[in-house]
Amino acid sequence: MNSSVAQNGVQFEEIPYKEAIAKAKATHKPLFYMIYATWCPHCEKMRHEVFTDDKIGDYFNSTFINVMIDGEKGEGPELRKKFGLKAFPGLLFIDGNETLLYSLTGEFKADDLLAEAKNALIPEKQLPYLKDAFYADPTNADKCLAYLITLRKGSDRKALSPAAHVYLATQTEEKLPSAINWRIIANAVTDVDSREFRYVLKHQDQFAAVASPLRVQRKIENIVTEMLDPFVANMDSIGYKSQRIKVKSIQLRKVDSLVFSYDMMLAERTGDWKNYKKATIDGVEKYVWTNQKILKEIANVYLQHLADPESLTDAIKWTKHALELMDSYDGNIILAKLYLKANDRKQAAIYARKAKELTKNLGWNSQEADALFKELNIN
Repeated sequence: MNSSVAQNGVQFEEIPYKEAIAKAKATHKPLFYMIYATWCPHCEKMRHEVFTDDKIGDYFNSTFINVMIDGEKGEGPELRKKFGLKAFPGLLFIDGNETLLYSLTGEFKADDLLAEAKNALIPEKQLPYLKDAFYADPTNADKCLAYLITLRKGSDRKALSPAAHVYLATQTEEKLPSAINWRIIANAVTDVDSREFRYVLKHQDQFAAVASPLRVQRKIENIVTEMLDPFVANMDSIGYKSQRIKVKSIQLRKVDSLVFSYDMMLAERTGDWKNYKKATIDGVEKYVWTNQKILKEIANVYLQHLADPESLTDAIKWTKHALELMDSYDGNIILAKLYLKANDRKQAAIYARKAKELTKNLGWNSQEADALFKELNIN
């Protein structure tokens, strides 16, 4: 079935991929694919605010065969895999030979999208040209970076890594700390075991001199995040454990603090309260002892999911320290509830009264404190 989505602006067709390719060949126009997810707010914003723009409609309707598809239904998953699409919205420019010319992910404003669409039609800015130019001269840093920057517009860092390592293999370690080599490493190196990343760790000052200390620190943190985040998101405890070993080998306090956060996150998502307790006992005083907000969040998890006396004692200690850092209504409520769970009604009453007093002074809703008063039979 060949149908057109009725809307102002871009006239998207809902046609099968093979039919779209055939139409692109017949009309000598490239394909433009908008691949969306129904839950994606950025997709919705582009569909209703950007693709309805008259100047976008005029250009896209005259220049491309425009197709919109749900990336999670029908042909969507297959096309995402075929063209390496890792995020929504995905915006693909494809020729009649099924060659990916250009790809983008994320939300764009109308003027920015129009500029990118025009870039997609310039051969020297297209992915096939940039890729061929680089691999014909893999020692050329400028050609490597040009290819990586364009590839990055529609791909994650892992897709950039193979080309980056082809170039970086031509560089001695002494040559690595240059401005352009840093940009290639920062954009494309994703493996903590790689020669380049290990060199960065050992020579942070040299890279900071050509970038900045903050950028070097962010790169280290980003590589940890990119390694651990997918396993936490998928609740893959086995995969996470193997990646965690690699990350811990970096042996930097900031990295260890990130791992601590991910350890807690994974344990909470999987309901593994034994490991949540282990992670927090090992890490609270090392990494978040001065953060009253996180201390209260951890104590609240203990309140909800742990009941043994040792755990309650630890949670009480952490909440008290949070209140020493900054007195707060929610901190007093958590502490009162922890004492109540530990069957210490006297202390529970003390902190319930403190919470109630704060609501009076600040004019806040006292519903939670009132409920505690009722449970504790306080007048």
